[in-house]
Amino acid sequence: MSVATETPPHAPQVGRARRLLGDYHVTGLFWYRFHRWGMSTFPSWSIGIIVTVFTTFFFLTIFNIRRAIASNLEAVLGPAGFFERQARLYRTMWTFAWCLSERYERLTTSRAFHIEAAGLEHWEAACRSGVGFVMVTAHLGAYEVGSMIPATKQERHVHLVREPEVDPRAQEFIRESVAAVESERYTMHFQSEDPLQGIAFLEALRRGEIVAMQGDRPRAGARTCPGTLLGKPFTFPAGPAALARMADVPILPVFAIRRGRRRYVVEFSPPIRVAKTGNRPADLADAVMRVGGEIESAIRRAPYQWFCFRELWPDSAASSR
Repeated sequence: MSVATETPPHAPQVGRARRLLGDYHVTGLFWYRFHRWGMSTFPSWSIGIIVTVFTTFFFLTIFNIRRAIASNLEAVLGPAGFFERQARLYRTMWTFAWCLSERYERLTTSRAFHIEAAGLEHWEAACRSGVGFVMVTAHLGAYEVGSMIPATKQERHVHLVREPEVDPRAQEFIRESVAAVESERYTMHFQSEDPLQGIAFLEALRRGEIVAMQGDRPRAGARTCPGTLLGKPFTFPAGPAALARMADVPILPVFAIRRGRRRYVVEFSPPIRVAKTGNRPADLADAVMRVGGEIESAIRRAPYQWFCFRELWPDSAASSR
């Protein structure tokens, strides 16, 4: 197990363009505000037009992210010629635009969403444990949707833990946006260095509540476990497994896959128990790799909904071109 570097290992790569554009960079505050305003203002029938226009705009302008998407998808789908590569890029960016747009629709409008569940027996198995559990997902599809179901349908308190945003003001904007729909059973947190935050999550699990976390991106300074994803070296966050082990609760992998206009399927995978032997690092590494296996399986089922915008394996990608 190791400690991550200051820069989040899987965060989008930014550089001179962000310094030059500031708030108007793709990670800047302007686009967050503009997107929420558009989804709350324009009629539902116009959203498809807006998504297509802005997908095309960003497809033609954000080259680092284009390169990252194409490179990462080669690990899932194999090498591609020029035209197939462009089709993969556009389809991923188009799907991301829909998922992000529908997130703001959900936060700012009363438009109906249709959400189905698959693998409910795994959800029920986790609930039968009589304790809380750690719900783990990945940056795949509408990854926040799955965390809301227990609060709305099962009346269990959910603590959604998000990674910090690149722009602190954008992070505050998201906090304010979600606060408008938070209830007494749903609370969003941003990961921090505060040790009291971890204690609060531990106590929540022991009260029978749910902590929803990302299992595919370590934050800066957090402990990690080396592993493999799609047959390549990959660094996973150790936090979800460490928290589940300390609280003696299961990990429940869950993925919310987009199936159409405001339609999602929330897929539950079998609960994962973290062993408690005398070898803590081995216990965590085993649980992390089992979670990683579920993440890989979900990526393979929905490769164009895998929203990782940093090149994960640049050396292998360069050698394949």
